[in-house]
Order: sequence, then structure tokens, then C-alpha cells
Amino acid sequence: MGMQAANLTNHFLIAMPSLAAPNFFRTVTFVCEHNANGALGIVINRQTDIRLGDLLKHLKIGDAPESVAARPVYFGGPVAPQRGFVLHRAEGEWEASLKIGDELALTSSRDILAAIARSAGPKDYLVVLGYAGWGPGQLEQELAENAWLSGPASSEILFEMPVERRWQAAAALLGVDLALISSVAGRA
Repeated sequence: MGMQAANLTNHFLIAMPSLAAPNFFRTVTFVCEHNANGALGIVINRQTDIRLGDLLKHLKIGDAPESVAARPVYFGGPVAPQRGFVLHRAEGEWEASLKIGDELALTSSRDILAAIARSAGPKDYLVVLGYAGWGPGQLEQELAENAWLSGPASSEILFEMPVERRWQAAAALLGVDLALISSVAGRA
């Protein structure tokens, strides 16, 4: 026991209003993996101006229906911004998939994108470019410095909530009103 930190796999990290780093300002990051080697997460509330149809064309994956092609691609984080990932409900069998808890998975193989293009992929998914990474002990240090709030993830926020509401909604799950924090922090 002793120094053993909480494992934040399958949790949200909610940027505190004071966290000004441009990549993480007002973000919600879903932690896909957290262990002694560090942590890997996906930002879930930053859309890029890339549409899924553009990405599928770039990868030479067949024409997707408009309902798929029009979907936004998300900024998953500043690490490996040219790498694509799909965060989705754990259904289907894919070549390179990391299972996260019972409900979710992160897949990095193109077979899932080909299935999505054919409307044969998971029903709920986010397609992201890049990820957020922390070295050993780094996330624990940032939590100790109150850069983040953390709490159990919600698939409703991941897949159903409008993107602009996710930051406040994730904090509200913990009973935290970020508007109150930011107004207090801003006054000397």
C-alpha cells in the first residue's frame, strides 16, 4: 500500500479552469491506460476541422455515407498527431484494440475505420488524431498540483452529449460547478 496511487483507467480528467496549457485548456481527457509506466488518454471535447470523410479518403478507405463522412475528427492530444484512434463501445473484434473496463475500447487498426465506412462498425465511437501521454508518476504529480479533477467516466458524456457541454458536464458528475471555481480563481 503506502504510495500506491489510484488507477485512473476509465476515468475522466477534467482540466481545472486554472490549467492554461493550450492543449488542455478546458478539456476532458478520457484515461485509456494508467499504470506504473505512465498514462495514456484521449481528449474528448476538442473537434478539429477535419471531417471523418476526409480522413477516410486520405487513408484510401471506401466512400462512407454522408452521415459518417460528416462526423468530426477530434484532437486526441499533442502526442503523435498523425496517428488515428477510435474510442468506442467494446463491440466487434479488431486487430489492435485496448479494452478499457467492460464497456469501452481504444482501437488503432484500420479495420475498424473500414467497418465504420461500411456502416458495420460500432454504433458509438469517436475518431481522434493524437493522444495525451504522461511519463511514470507525471499524472500523479499533476493531480497533486490540482491541475485536474478526476472521476469515473460516463459513456453518455462520451457519445451523446454535445461537445461544448462535456467539460462542465464531466465536472458536474463529481458535483463540481466549474463556473464557481473559475469566478473565484480570477479575483485577487
